[in-house]
Order: sequence, then structure tokens, then C-alpha cells
Amino acid sequence: MMKKTILSGILALGGVATPAFAEMELSIYSGWQTSPHSRVYGDYPGTGADIDALIGWEGRSFEMPPYYGVRGTWWKNERLGFGLEFTHAKVYAPDSEKEAIGFSDLEFTDGLNILTVNAYQRWPGLWAQGAMTPYVGGGLGVAIPHVDVDTTTGTETYEFQLTGPAARLTAGVSYDLNDRFAVFGEYQFTYSSNSVDLPDGGSLETDIKTNALNVGLTLKF
Repeated sequence: MMKKTILSGILALGGVATPAFAEMELSIYSGWQTSPHSRVYGDYPGTGADIDALIGWEGRSFEMPPYYGVRGTWWKNERLGFGLEFTHAKVYAPDSEKEAIGFSDLEFTDGLNILTVNAYQRWPGLWAQGAMTPYVGGGLGVAIPHVDVDTTTGTETYEFQLTGPAARLTAGVSYDLNDRFAVFGEYQFTYSSNSVDLPDGGSLETDIKTNALNVGLTLKF
């Protein structure tokens, strides 16, 4: 339900009154996403014992559920655009590291959902006889991960939570196939600050960064 609502919001950008030039784009993408180590802090459910560990997150982009993203962009003019973007990223704690701090599951895998409002700058028709367009962008928003955290003592957390602020940076190149469709490749970085509520007075805090190489398809209208 949450993902349908987000997609509806992206599509709703098309209802904005636009000046003569304005162009709308809807893009979908997937790719290879990883995440570097981050420190996990908190209180262990039921006991209140301190949690403090360095976790070497795994992305596992091509395992189910897959890594993907969708965004809507409104180009105000040839160079400046604004948009809304949703990314379904994923991070898993390795077995040995999560078990060492008393967890049987420690992951955000359906997913580490990032929703941002973005601004973009592009340089249309710069290469390949006008067909290739480099662009950069960035945005601010929120993290809404699906928290999948189980302790070895039997407490379970399996739900979506609004966990904190998020940001993204993107740089890529699109290639026009025709007037309606384009393909693109890009690098994307995301940052999210996650404060998670666990049962029995437990908590978990971690700042997660992701790096991704994306390929995707854009529909222009």
C-alpha cells in the first residue's frame, strides 16, 4: 500500500500546470547497490544492555526482493528540473556479526526505502550528435525502511517505520532512443539516519550509506 501511494504521488506530478516548455519524465531503474560499514547503537530488547557494533552491510541487489527505484521529473526548462524519487534499497547484516550482538535477523530488506524531493541540472544534447545528455541531481527526504530485526531471545520486529531524514546525490548520462524514450546509466549515493523502535524497550540507531550503479528507462510526456 505504501509503495502504491508513493508511485501515485510521482505520477501526480504530471498534473502540475506547466509552462510552454515543461517536460515530464517517468523513470524506472535497477542496478548494483552496496553499502559500507556503519556503527549500530541501541538498547537490547528486554534487558536494556548496550548495543555497539560495527556492521559490514551486504546489499545483495539481485536477490529477492530486488533493488530498484522510480522517479518522476518535471523539467522547468532545458536545464533545470525538479522531482520526486523512491528507492527500494537493501542492507543485510552478515550472520557472524548479527549473532555476535544477539540478533538472528538484522536487516532492512523490503527495503531500506528512501523517498526524496530532488533538483536536477542537465546539459542537453552535449554528446553523440545531440542524443546524450549528462545530468546531476540531489535531494532531501525521509527513510521509511521495512525493519526486520529478531533477537536470539525471541523478540521480533517486522514492520515499516519512519526512521529519520535521508539524502541522495546522483550523476549520470541519458541517451535518447526517440522522442518518447531514453535509457540512462548513473551513479547514485544515498544517506539515511535510522532510529528504530524495538519491542520491550529496545532501540537501534544507525546511519546507512549506499552506493549504486543504476541502469534504467525513461518515458517522456
